[in-house]
Amino acid sequence: MDRRRLLAAGAAAALLAEARPLAAKPAPRPRPPNFIVVLCDDLGFGDVSLYGKEGLKTPNLERLAKEGVIATDYYSPANLCSPSRAGLLTGRYPVRTGLGYEVIMQQDDRGLPLTEVTIAKALKPDYATALFGKWHLGHLGAAWPPTKHGFDAFFGIPYSHDMAPLSLFESYAGSDKTTQSPVDFPQLQQQFYEHAEHFIEAHKDQPFFIELALSSPHLPEHPHPGFDATTYAGPYGAVVQEIDSIVGRLIAKLKELKLEKDTVVIFTSDNGPWFEGSAGALRDRKGGGGFDGGYRVPFVAWAPGRLPGGKKVSSIIMGIDILPTILAMAGKPLPEGVTLDGKDITQVLAKNAASPHEQLVLFDNETPIGIRTQDWKYIDAAYYRGAKLPMSLLGYDELYDHRGDRPENYSVAANHQDVVKLMKARLENAKKTFAPFKHDDIPQAFKTLHAQFAHIQD
Repeated sequence: MDRRRLLAAGAAAALLAEARPLAAKPAPRPRPPNFIVVLCDDLGFGDVSLYGKEGLKTPNLERLAKEGVIATDYYSPANLCSPSRAGLLTGRYPVRTGLGYEVIMQQDDRGLPLTEVTIAKALKPDYATALFGKWHLGHLGAAWPPTKHGFDAFFGIPYSHDMAPLSLFESYAGSDKTTQSPVDFPQLQQQFYEHAEHFIEAHKDQPFFIELALSSPHLPEHPHPGFDATTYAGPYGAVVQEIDSIVGRLIAKLKELKLEKDTVVIFTSDNGPWFEGSAGALRDRKGGGGFDGGYRVPFVAWAPGRLPGGKKVSSIIMGIDILPTILAMAGKPLPEGVTLDGKDITQVLAKNAASPHEQLVLFDNETPIGIRTQDWKYIDAAYYRGAKLPMSLLGYDELYDHRGDRPENYSVAANHQDVVKLMKARLENAKKTFAPFKHDDIPQAFKTLHAQFAHIQD
């Protein structure tokens, strides 16, 4: 090719290159959302003004619900603290974790096995993670502190604030040092929140996961002086006011930092209320086996731009669903080699879809005692913390129609023997499924406790 043709060809190629559109740059990947789980201690279905007029006034929670999604049929993984917290963090029924029996006492050497994959572990290495508040998943031996379970930072208490001796502990991943300080009970919830707020500010430019595990309204109450303890609900009302205030401060801080569209907040409770709290119209309370009052608790999910506002969903869901749901929203895979009982409930929250569960299994300690489907609840006897009630020693069938009898006032077993047969088979199958995970012996801490009270039973 002569020089003239070469120049002409080059010019043509240049013109063609100019005419061809530039390849579009790939759009930046959206930032994975932050996650904050606010977990209350013994907050009952009737303690808040989310489910009717009976609850205490909780305007910040009402605002959260108006901007988010409220669930009417959310169940805690257990009717007691330690099992419930194990289920929430692992996405597994608590009996699988070895913590299905009662709460962990001061001298109790049980703990969440290090082999369990928690939400914090599953989000690594992409997320900064922290737990502020009550742990109650083991404080003696390998399970302690929580920084061994995927959390970068921990500030809180090892168990409930009615147990003594009690101290505040602080630890950080990568350090063997755990600092200890005295507890100022009226200031405790504020301290938990302030640590969470500082963590948010420090990690606002990267994805983070926080479990804000408030230790109230668990008895005894320790009202902060800034909240009125003289209302008709007394000190209990004051600590619920404080919880509501903390929720308000949290949302305000996220909006101040312009993180509201990058953050998912879940508000719930570990189990139903204890003596002074209210389960509202629901039957029974914390520790009660089978009836809804021990398990069905408040639940709100708030995620502007990701979840609709002002929506109410009634599909059956459980605390074991939080891990797979968070991982789905974060674009993270489920843990490999782990049997999960929880399901991704994103579509339930976003579109009021049907529950991914055919049934939920309700446990009393390590024993399945109830089955909840969308329409029905079946239990085979009434229990309280491992002991059958005197009138139920022989066992009997109880069936409740949740389409019309939400408080479970009256059993309709006699009128629906076909349903009883099916539900009973489901429960028997659950008992067989989880029998291999049960422990043959009562933990030593409870043998000691039972011995101390043996004279009362004689």
